[in-house]
Amino acid sequence: MGGARLAALAFVLSALASLGLAVVYVTGGQAQLEGVLLGIGLGGLAVGLIAWAKHLMPTGPFVQARKVTLRQAAELEEVEESLDQSVATIGRRRFLGRLLAVSLGAFGVAAVFPIRSLGTRPGRALFHTSWRKGSRAVTDTGEPIRPADLPVDGVITVFPDGAVGTEDSQTLLIRLPAGAYRPLPGREDWAPGDVVGFSKICTHAGCPVGLYRADSKELYCPCHQSVFEVLEGARPAAGPATMPLPQLPMDVDADGYLVARSDYTEPVGPGFWNRGHA
Repeated sequence: MGGARLAALAFVLSALASLGLAVVYVTGGQAQLEGVLLGIGLGGLAVGLIAWAKHLMPTGPFVQARKVTLRQAAELEEVEESLDQSVATIGRRRFLGRLLAVSLGAFGVAAVFPIRSLGTRPGRALFHTSWRKGSRAVTDTGEPIRPADLPVDGVITVFPDGAVGTEDSQTLLIRLPAGAYRPLPGREDWAPGDVVGFSKICTHAGCPVGLYRADSKELYCPCHQSVFEVLEGARPAAGPATMPLPQLPMDVDADGYLVARSDYTEPVGPGFWNRGHA
């Protein structure tokens, strides 16, 4: 089989396999068949490009004699024949170029569907949680909490009412001894009844911060041993974390239950993706 025919056949086969891959994916998918079609699609492109390079590109070596003259009839005929061959070769290359474009286009169409299935862009959703102004803090069983329900130096994990179990909203409530709260500027009224709330998601790698040492007022992440100073706005004091745990603005409602003043004022979670937005 000639090089041009082999390249053309390979490109056509690749295009058909890519379109078949798209159809299989849209109609529900079948992993083994998708793998075969993907292999044919990529293999066809590879074989076609190799055949093109091997049979249709100049190979050399190229030698140009000096003082070439075209006076003799035989030499003129050779030049004319060479030009005719060049024209034919250029025509084949254009045809194969179109087939290559079709093959690449079909493969691109097939790639769109898996990429689209990854979901929509998150936009600003990663920078917000389920906490809202007036959201009651409830336990994992849905029980609301009053400041007095917590003993001094007691700790409990809470969620916003109506969003129990939401990972990015889990919050640690800690009741500090009276007068121990040392708020950062602008957070003076965020700890009603000496109860402070901090995100339970470590700012290093997203592990749950679940250990509280009452005597030193420190929170510990058991995954990589980051330590956060509760009395200093949960700033990191040791370990790999470099950003404080975000603090949830707290208040009490008319019934005396703990509620959020608003959502977190800074993104929760690992600091490597939100550093420019904190």
